Amino acid sequence: MSEIERESMEFDVVIVGAGPAGLAAAIRLKQVNPELSVVVLEKGGEVGAHILSGAVVDPIGIDRLLPGWREEDGHPFKTPVTADDFLVLGPAGSFRLPNILMPPLMNNHGNYIVSLGNVCRWLATKAEALGVEIYPGFAAASLVYNDAGAVTGVITGDMGVEKDGTHGPGFAPGMALMGKYVLIGEGARGSLSKQLIAKYKLSDGREPGKYGIGLKELWQVKPENHQPGLVQHSFGWPLDLKTGGGSFLYHLEDNQVAVGFVLHLNYKNPWLSPFEEFQRFKTHPAISRTFEGAKRIGYGARAITEGGWQSVPKLSFPGGVLMGCAAGFVNVPRIKGSHNAVLSGMLAAEHVAQAIGSGRANDELSSYEDAWRATDIGKDLKKVRNVKPLWSRFGTIIGVGLGGLDMWLNTLFGFSPFGTLKHGKADYATLEPAAKHKKIAYPKADGVLTFDRLSSVFLSNTNHEENEPVHLIVGDMELQKRSEHDVFAGPSTRYCPAGVYEWVDKDGNAAADPSAKDVRFVINAQNCVHCKTCDIKDPNQNINWVPPQGGEGPVYQGM
Repeated sequence: MSEIERESMEFDVVIVGAGPAGLAAAIRLKQVNPELSVVVLEKGGEVGAHILSGAVVDPIGIDRLLPGWREEDGHPFKTPVTADDFLVLGPAGSFRLPNILMPPLMNNHGNYIVSLGNVCRWLATKAEALGVEIYPGFAAASLVYNDAGAVTGVITGDMGVEKDGTHGPGFAPGMALMGKYVLIGEGARGSLSKQLIAKYKLSDGREPGKYGIGLKELWQVKPENHQPGLVQHSFGWPLDLKTGGGSFLYHLEDNQVAVGFVLHLNYKNPWLSPFEEFQRFKTHPAISRTFEGAKRIGYGARAITEGGWQSVPKLSFPGGVLMGCAAGFVNVPRIKGSHNAVLSGMLAAEHVAQAIGSGRANDELSSYEDAWRATDIGKDLKKVRNVKPLWSRFGTIIGVGLGGLDMWLNTLFGFSPFGTLKHGKADYATLEPAAKHKKIAYPKADGVLTFDRLSSVFLSNTNHEENEPVHLIVGDMELQKRSEHDVFAGPSTRYCPAGVYEWVDKDGNAAADPSAKDVRFVINAQNCVHCKTCDIKDPNQNINWVPPQGGEGPVYQGM
């Protein structure tokens, strides 16, 4: 495993990630067989610290996992959806699409507006009550394989490593947690998921993974501007008609409103900044009035899987499975994935429990891979499989219209005239040279409704030790200069929502422009909110995100 002597612990099942999928799997395992020993590793300092979502939750998964939860005190589903609006935004005005035009699957009535982080905290208490061990603050850094090439466990990250790689005075080696099966629920673009997909060729024969970046703020608004239960989705301005994305306002309890912006990462213009587009979006007259006299209390960003049905990799490998957003189970037009995450965790748990009950261990759970497309997860994703490729191919007006028609035909007749469309290029390959596009001049933040990135990162409670190794690994720094800077004008300085990346000249001035000379690439890793956008969008796939020390990164509250 390693030259370092490590403590080793044995479990029946090791789960990576205390999100909806991982916690649902843990709970279901103990429901099926209370004698199973189950451990959940979570890289955040506490359960929920790294969870970021809208979120409007379809309760189908929770209903199956925990029947009767509605009668319990203390559950986090406090705000049922009471109104469901869909707006098309123009530069100065907007109009509402009639709900009757929307396919039934887009209806949010019966769903709940929640903090998904609080849902995970609640699920963690349920899991622990059943005897599940949860270890927050421990990042799963690498995998353990047996001689046959099967996964048999994970190793948590070493603590106290200095920036130069030497062991500091507080060095503590990571632990090896060994299991009969390892379940991966680490979210979109997880580091272990990437390793497993590459090693076992799990994406062979599938469309490339597609992603968006989701940015979110939490606001405390004036009572007269608060409508508990209102769900408002929108698309259009400030994006042009060739760039995909959308936005939302969700009115929670306690005069809180979540506002968010999702940008598809297959955009072409390297001058575009997702963060700045989000700030511009809030200034639209249909949006800004909600925030008059309000106070911003939270900020975060996260990559979202958008490939859906066509891009889901093979989910089983020798010794374990992928679940939730690690598998890519987000329904893009619904902007929902947590319900499928819970369902996939339950499905994985049932197949694992059956295998262990039959005396099996560390083999491939092919039955899980064979089963998911016929479940409610598959049915949910198949109906919307063409929405993303139609939008990407035909733009916002025609593409969204065709996507709506396709959803109706799939809902009413179970077929699509388009069959199953391909996504085309991976997101990193869609970026075009800066010379092909006009530089975008974004307005300066006013500090009232719009903000800069550094003040936003402050609200995420992000923290990393300054003297630890940088967890954003640039493979070839000369390539980064020759291509990312000289050809694409340093898009990392714009697509990163946390101000991690800078190109600076010899005097320390910003120099993300192809005409600048004598520049160097600066990585402010301590700002990283673990969104993974750089790992996805770098045009040369030259940046690799790996976990920093356990417990570091953002500490989201109420997000």
